[in-house]
Amino acid sequence: MEHLKQETASGAQLNMDALYQICPQCFTESKDPKTGEVKHAVDFEKLRLLLGDNVAEGDERYDFTWVGKRAALQEAAKPIRKTLRPYPEESVDWENTKNLYIEGDNLEVLKLLQNSYMGKVKMIYIDPPYNTGNDFVYQDDFHQTKQDYDFFSGDVTEEGERLVKNTESNGRFHSDWCSMIYSRLMVARNLLKEDGVIFISIDDNEVENLRRICNEVFGEYNFIANLIWQKKFSRANDAMYFSTMHDHIICVAKNNLAKDEKGWKIGLLPRGDELPSGYGNPDNDPRGPWTSVILSAKSGSPSLIYEITTPSGRKCLPPSGRYWSCSKDTFEKWRSDNRIWFGSDGDGTPRKKTFLSEVQAGLRPNTILFQDEVGNNQEAKQETKALFDGLGVFDGPKPVRLLYTLGIIANLDKNDIVVDFFSGSATTAHAVMQLNAEDGGTRKFIMVQWPEECDEESEAFKAGYKNICDIGKERIRRAGKIILEEQKAKKGDLFSGDQKPLDVGFRVFKCADSNMKDVYYTPAEYSQELLLGLEDNIKEDRNDLDLLFGCMLDWGVTLDLPLRTEKVDGVTIHIVNDGDLVACFDQNIPESAIDHIASLLPMRVVLRDSCFKEAKEKMNFFEIFKQRTGWSEEEVKKNVKVI
Repeated sequence: MEHLKQETASGAQLNMDALYQICPQCFTESKDPKTGEVKHAVDFEKLRLLLGDNVAEGDERYDFTWVGKRAALQEAAKPIRKTLRPYPEESVDWENTKNLYIEGDNLEVLKLLQNSYMGKVKMIYIDPPYNTGNDFVYQDDFHQTKQDYDFFSGDVTEEGERLVKNTESNGRFHSDWCSMIYSRLMVARNLLKEDGVIFISIDDNEVENLRRICNEVFGEYNFIANLIWQKKFSRANDAMYFSTMHDHIICVAKNNLAKDEKGWKIGLLPRGDELPSGYGNPDNDPRGPWTSVILSAKSGSPSLIYEITTPSGRKCLPPSGRYWSCSKDTFEKWRSDNRIWFGSDGDGTPRKKTFLSEVQAGLRPNTILFQDEVGNNQEAKQETKALFDGLGVFDGPKPVRLLYTLGIIANLDKNDIVVDFFSGSATTAHAVMQLNAEDGGTRKFIMVQWPEECDEESEAFKAGYKNICDIGKERIRRAGKIILEEQKAKKGDLFSGDQKPLDVGFRVFKCADSNMKDVYYTPAEYSQELLLGLEDNIKEDRNDLDLLFGCMLDWGVTLDLPLRTEKVDGVTIHIVNDGDLVACFDQNIPESAIDHIASLLPMRVVLRDSCFKEAKEKMNFFEIFKQRTGWSEEEVKKNVKVI
């Protein structure tokens, strides 16, 4: 039986796989100089021939670059040996919820989520640091020399803390920020569905660089719009030059509908009660408000010139030099369906009715998001204060109405996934729950946030919130409780009939070092004597739940699936979603447990090496499993793994 890798996918390998789907003929085999193994490799000469003249030559080319870009690209592609450890005690409705709250470095978390969520996310919203000189940016590699540490003026500890203040005095002010956002967008793109979309909040400091990075990561043709959000409602007269009233929200599709018929389709905003200009219902048509358009055209055939009799008895022809825009048969069908308007007195030139309900279900969004429609900074502050008993626990939150509106624009289906990997105060989670409450949806959120410590002088710290994650999780708890109460007040019992209970829970995970000891990854570097002395290759502080979710990540199983355990002759068997994955991590697994696992007809099985005393017992399991399931030898090798 093969071992699970227990590390994230290599970005380079993912790119190789994608290229192989397009150009298999440019692949060959070569020997790895380090291991001596034969592996797939790209024949660049063949690739150049396949691309013809579309290869950049010479030094003159358009390129957007900065100090550290190459390292950021490598960082995005580099696999990591990390895991997500579950924390049921910090979660809400652990057993039933489909939502996730993940603490940790968001680049590492995005890499860990790739196997399970690649191509499954409909909308990503992020509100990253704006790089104003006072905020923090992530640094992704602190394995540096003492001289490198001195460069950061002591902002980086010897333990390798992953946040530093990016002041303008830092010679890499823009470069550091570009590297930070570039690597994360590279990985985040893999999570989006083919009709997915990403919204990124930013201000004037980095909007130009962000646009260029998005063009490179997503393709310039997938840029949709630079939305202007009016974040303030009052002028700042003490400003040196202009009173800044707005932020930017960059909107980029995974695939532009104009280029790909499977691409992102924008959602329309609700119309409200106000009728658009030109629409009315003077004849009380049961189909609702309508407007009318002329029924003549500049060109046509002789058959499109015919006489029409109005209800008043007047005979009319098309205006001089014009034609009716429809055939006589079509006109008569429209007339019988009350789609022709002859004026209030029945004596006017015929016009065709166009009903509002048939033209558009809603309003096409504008590129300016006015604060009276989607909220402003002050509204957002008041929302968080109201949730936290009047305390100002978070600086710069976004209003729920803004994220709610972006959810509608994103055209979210009722069961889509929304990700925010700069979660902050968790406004995105709040908006998703609100949207579900209003239309009965079951959309799921995944929030990711680095546990940045709160200032000891802040209201949040004094109220007991040690870091931003404490604030975000508590905000979801409180907002969810209020939404449930509002729903009960409106609709009564939420659990009656066919309506599913509103999901306001979340499973908490924290990014941590691998569950496996170093020997698991490099057994060849250890002597046989030392290997025999090791009782296990799993770290002593890890439990079954840690191992189970580590295997789910490695095998591409989503983290929201229902779990249950069963006992067979003292052995615990973990079952994910009735058989998507079945795992056993106990020692000396008996044949009765093997029989039970096989009877579940699982898609995947994972066991611990210590389930077997000797190699022959492992082979015995192999044979029993083949007999019980009817799987071929290849199927058992593919679907049964060990750690």
